[in-house]
Amino acid sequence: MRTLIRKDWLHASPIKEKDLDNKMPLRPTPESGLCTFCVNGNSCRTVRSRTKVMNTVLERGRPEEAQQIFGSLIKGGHKPSLITYTTLLAALTVQKRFNYIHFIISEVQESGMKPDPIFFNAVVNAFSESGNMEEAMNFFLQMKESGIKPAISSFNTLIKGYGIAGKPEESIKIMELMSQEVNVKPNLRTYNVLVKAWCSKKNFIDAWNTVDKLIASGLQPDVITYNTIAAAYTQNHQTEKAERVILEMQRNGVHPNERTCGIIIAGYRKEGRLKDALRFVYKMKDLGVHPNLVIFNSLIKGFLDMSDSDSVDEVLTLMEEFGVEPDVITFSTIMNAWGAAGYMAKCREVFDDMVNAGIPPDVHAYSILAKGYVRAMEPEKAEEVLNDMIKSGTRPNVVIFTTVISGWCTAGRMECAMRIFEKMCECGISPNLKAFETLIWGYAENKNPRKAEEVIQIMEAFNIQPEKSTYLLVAEARRGIGVANSVEKQSSTSELNMKDEREVDNLEKVYQKDAVHYCYPKLLQIPNELINEPKGPVTATIRSRIFSSDTLSAATRALHINCRFGMRASVICQRQFQVQLCASGQVGHSSTVVFLT
Repeated sequence: MRTLIRKDWLHASPIKEKDLDNKMPLRPTPESGLCTFCVNGNSCRTVRSRTKVMNTVLERGRPEEAQQIFGSLIKGGHKPSLITYTTLLAALTVQKRFNYIHFIISEVQESGMKPDPIFFNAVVNAFSESGNMEEAMNFFLQMKESGIKPAISSFNTLIKGYGIAGKPEESIKIMELMSQEVNVKPNLRTYNVLVKAWCSKKNFIDAWNTVDKLIASGLQPDVITYNTIAAAYTQNHQTEKAERVILEMQRNGVHPNERTCGIIIAGYRKEGRLKDALRFVYKMKDLGVHPNLVIFNSLIKGFLDMSDSDSVDEVLTLMEEFGVEPDVITFSTIMNAWGAAGYMAKCREVFDDMVNAGIPPDVHAYSILAKGYVRAMEPEKAEEVLNDMIKSGTRPNVVIFTTVISGWCTAGRMECAMRIFEKMCECGISPNLKAFETLIWGYAENKNPRKAEEVIQIMEAFNIQPEKSTYLLVAEARRGIGVANSVEKQSSTSELNMKDEREVDNLEKVYQKDAVHYCYPKLLQIPNELINEPKGPVTATIRSRIFSSDTLSAATRALHINCRFGMRASVICQRQFQVQLCASGQVGHSSTVVFLT
C-alpha cells in the first residue's frame, strides 16, 4: 500500500540555519566513518539501545537529554530508525520546539522510511500542541489516505489541539468523525479533553453539558473531570463555585483528592480570602483528604503578608494535628518576615532552630539571612553567612554574592566588596551584569569614577556587555566629583574607553585597597534588581520606613508562636515592620540607609 507525505507540507515553514540549535544540531557531521550496519539499511545495536535510552529519559521528564543522545548517534555515523525519529519528535514537542516538525518529516521521507501509526500520531500531536490545527488535520487526513486507521488517541489529540487553538467548537466535528469510524467511540479521556477545551474559553455551560453527555454515554466522570472545571472557576475568580463542584462530585460517587483541595485553597488565596482558605483546610478533615506541606506553607506565607499572627499560629497548630513536619520553606518564610523587619536576632534564631531540627538550609535560606544582615547594615555578618554556606557544602549563586557585595558597597568598604568579587570568581561563579553594576554603583557612591570605569574593563574579560544602565552609573560616578557631562556624552566616552586597545595585563590593580577613608557614610539606595532573591515558593514583600525613636519603641512588640518542634517562630504585625534602619551611635544626620525589597 502506498504511503506518501505531501511535499507541500514538508516545506510550508522552511527551516533556516539560524533556527537550528547551535549547541546540538539535529544533523551534526559524523566525527568518524559511517556505521556499516546502518549503511546497509539495518538498525544496528547501538541505534536500538540508545533509542531505548531516549525513551527512558523522555519518560523521566528530561527531553533535552533525548535530543543530545540523538545528536551523538548522528556524530557516530549511525542512521536513526523510525522509532528514533518518533522519540526525537516527542522530545522536541515537550520542549515546544515546533520549528523542527517539518525537518523531521523531511528526514523520515528522505531516508525512505514508511511512517507507521505511532509516527503519524506523534506528528499530529506536535502540530496540535503548536496550535497549528490546519496542518494537524491535513496530516491526520493523509494518515487515513495512506490506509492507516486512526486510533482513539489521534482523535483525542485533535480535540486537545482545537482547545489549545481556542476553537473548542471545532472539536464537535471531530466527535462526528469518530462516529464514522468502526470500533472507535469517545472514551473518558475524549470527554475530559473536551471539557478542558470549553473551560479554556470560560464556557462553563458547554463544559457542564459535556459532563452530562459523558454520563449519558454510559461513562463515569472521574476526579480529573471535576478538577478541570474547579481549576477553571478559580482562574476566573469564582472559587466559591469551585468549592461547590465538590457537591457534584459526591453526587456522582467521585471522591475529591489532594489536587481538588489544593485548587480551591489556591483559589481563595489568589482572591485574598485566606480565612476561607483556612476554613477549607478544616473541611478537608471531613472529606478525608490530608493537607500537604505546600498548602500549609502557602497559608503561613499569606497570613504573614497580612500580619495575621493568630492565623499563623492556627496554621502551625493544624500542621501539628495532621502530623505535617515543617521544611526549609516553612522556616525560610518566617525568617524572611523577621529579616525584612530588621530583627536579625530573631531571624538568626529561626535559622538556628531549623539547623538544630536537622533541616539543612538551602541557598534561599542563606540568601534571606545574608540579605537581612545587609538591610541591618552588618555586611561582616552577611559575609560570615556566605562563608558558612560554602563550608557546609551548599553551592552559593551569583545572587547571594551580589547581596554581600552590595552590603560592603553600602558601608563604603570597596576593598571588601572586591574581595567578595574575587571569592565569587574563585568559587567558579560567573558574575552577571547586576554584579558588575553593583560594583560600579559602589564606586560611584564612594566618588571613585576611575575604579568604576575599570570595572567595565573587567566586564570585557567576562564577555559581559555593558548596557545603558551601566553607562548611566559611570556617568553618575563622574558627576559625583564635579564632572558635569551629559548622559549622551558620557555614554559615548564610556564606549570609546571600552574600545581602547590597551590590554589589562594585571587585573589585580582593580582589586587594590582604597586608601581613602570617609568620615561619614552617604545616603544610598540600591536598585531592587541588584539584590532580588532567587525565585522560590515564598518571599516576604514588606517595606521598611524611617521612624523616630519614640514611634519605633512603640512599634517593636514581638509576637511568638509556639511550635512543638522546639522553636519559637516569631511573627510581627505590619506596623511593626516599619523599623528604623539608620545607623545609630556615632552616625549623625547624614545616615546611610539601604532599602532592600
